[in-house]
Amino acid sequence: MKRITFYLDFISPYAWLAFERLPEVLEGLSYSVAYQPVLLGALLQQHGNPGPAGIVPKREWTYRHVTWLGHAQGTPLQMPARHPFNPLPLLRQALACSDDGSINRYVAGTVLRHVWQGGHDALDAGRLATLAADLSDQLRPGQDLHSEAPKALLRANTEAAQAAGVFGVPAFEVDGKLFWGLDGLPMLRSYLDGDAWFDGPDWDAARQLPSGLPPKS
Repeated sequence: MKRITFYLDFISPYAWLAFERLPEVLEGLSYSVAYQPVLLGALLQQHGNPGPAGIVPKREWTYRHVTWLGHAQGTPLQMPARHPFNPLPLLRQALACSDDGSINRYVAGTVLRHVWQGGHDALDAGRLATLAADLSDQLRPGQDLHSEAPKALLRANTEAAQAAGVFGVPAFEVDGKLFWGLDGLPMLRSYLDGDAWFDGPDWDAARQLPSGLPPKS
C-alpha cells in the first residue's frame, strides 16, 4: 500500500478541486492519504513568489479558470466573498483535530466546503462558529483554533514541507517524489501504476538542466 502525503491550504481553489478528484484518480489502487495543512503564504515567500493573487491579470484569470474547472469537473465551486484572505484560523481549526499534523478526510472536506461552496465570507465570525461546531466531535481534548498545539503543528507541517521542496499547493508526495497541482494528478496516477518512464533518466534530468538566466546579485 502506498502512503501519499497531500499538502494543502484551504485558501487554494486548486486544493479543493484536487481533493474532490483524488478518489477517482486513485480508484483501484491500495493507498492511504495523509492530509497535511500548510501555510501557502510561507511556501511562496520562501521563493519570492507573489502567487496568483499578487498579479492582477493572473488573479482574474485564476478565478475564471477555477470556476470553469469546477464546472467542467462537476465539483461545486463558488469564489468566497473575499479572496485572498488570511487562512490561519481555518488551518488552526483543522489542526485542532490532529495529534500529529495530519487531518482526516472528513475534517479536510468540511473546511474546504466551508470556503468553496456557497460564495460566503470564509472568515465570517458566525460561520467560523458553525464550522467549529461541525468539527466538535473531531477536536482533540482541550483544543481549539486558539490553542498552542495547532499553531505548533502548522509551523512544523510548513517547515517540513519547505524542507521537502514543496513550493505550492496542492502537492502530493509519495516515495520521496513530489507531484504538484491539480494537473499533476494524472502523472501521480501513472507513477503509482508503475509507468517505466519513472525508472528512466528524465525525472532526474530536470534537476541537472542548466539555467540560462543570469545569477541573482
